[in-house]
Amino acid sequence: MQIEDNIAITGAAGFIGSYLAGYLNQLGYDNLILIDDFSDERKAINNEGRQYLHKIERNQFFDWYADNPGSIQYMFHLGARTDTTEPDYEIFRKLNLEYSKKIWELCTANKIPLVYASSAATYGNGEHGYSDRMANIADLKPLNPYAVSKQEFDLWALAQKTCPPTWAGIKFFNVYGPNEYHKGRMASVVYHAYKQIKEKGEVKLFRSHNPDYKDGEQMRDFIYVRDVARICVWLMVQNPGSGLYNAGTGKARTFKDLVKAIFKVLQKPENITYIDTPEDIRDKYQYFTEADMGKFLESGYDRPFCSIEEGIREYVLFYLERNNCF
Repeated sequence: MQIEDNIAITGAAGFIGSYLAGYLNQLGYDNLILIDDFSDERKAINNEGRQYLHKIERNQFFDWYADNPGSIQYMFHLGARTDTTEPDYEIFRKLNLEYSKKIWELCTANKIPLVYASSAATYGNGEHGYSDRMANIADLKPLNPYAVSKQEFDLWALAQKTCPPTWAGIKFFNVYGPNEYHKGRMASVVYHAYKQIKEKGEVKLFRSHNPDYKDGEQMRDFIYVRDVARICVWLMVQNPGSGLYNAGTGKARTFKDLVKAIFKVLQKPENITYIDTPEDIRDKYQYFTEADMGKFLESGYDRPFCSIEEGIREYVLFYLERNNCF
C-alpha cells in the first residue's frame, strides 16, 4: 500500500475496525474511507480524532461507489453482526453473508485487494482442529447462527472462480482491547472482569459443565487487538497468498489466568466466584480454542504476539483506567 492510496474499512465504527483505522493513521495512512452504521451513538467515540477522507453509511456505500468509481485501492471488510447469542439466522444472512458477497463482487470487478473478517467460531467445538489450511473447512460444525454465517461466506469465497486480485479471510480468535466498550454482553471477558473488579472487588466466571475442565480452566486463544491490526495490515501489504488465515497467538490460556492478570495490574486481591453458564449458550459453549498459526507464520510474519499479561497491562492502565479509546 502506498501512502496516497485510498483504503476502505467496513465496520469502521466498531471494535476492530475503529482500532485498525487508528493504527493505519499511526502508520501514515490518512486517506481512509470509513463505512458503517454511524447512527449507533454508543460507537461514536471510536472514531474521534481519526483522519479520513469520507465517512459513508453502510447502506449507502454501493451507490456511493457507483458514483465514485476507482476511488478505492484497498478494502478491509470488518463489518458484521457479531452477537453469538442472536438466534435469528436471517439477520446474519443479510449482514454477514449477502452484504459480504456484494463487497467481494465489487472488489473483484474493480480489482481491489480484499481482507475480510471471518471468525474462529467457525471451528465449533474443535472436533476437526483449528487449522486454517482449508483441507477440512467444509467439515467444520459451527455452533450458532453467527458462526454459520461466517462459515458459509468462507465456503462461498473458496468456491469462487472470479476473485479480487488478492484476498484473505481472517479467522479472529478471542480479541480484546480498547474500543470494545459499546459491545455490551459481547465485549471481552477482560472488559467485563475489569468492570466487576472495580465495582465489587470480585469476578464471576462461568462454572464448567464439562468434566474435562475445572471451573475457570476453560481455555481460549486470547489475542490483543494491536496484534490483530498488525496481522490485517501485514496480509494486505505482503500478500502471502489468497486464502484463509487464523489470527490468534497459538497459545491457549485459561480464564483464570486472564482474570488473575487483571487483579495483579489493579493491585487487588484475587476474588473469583463461579456461576452457571446461561442455559441459552450452555450447549454451544466452547471449552477450548487454540489457533494453529503454522500457516501464517510460514508465510513470513515474524513479530512476537503480545502475552495476556502484556496486553492486559496496556489495556487496563492506558485505556480502561483512563477511560480512553485508541
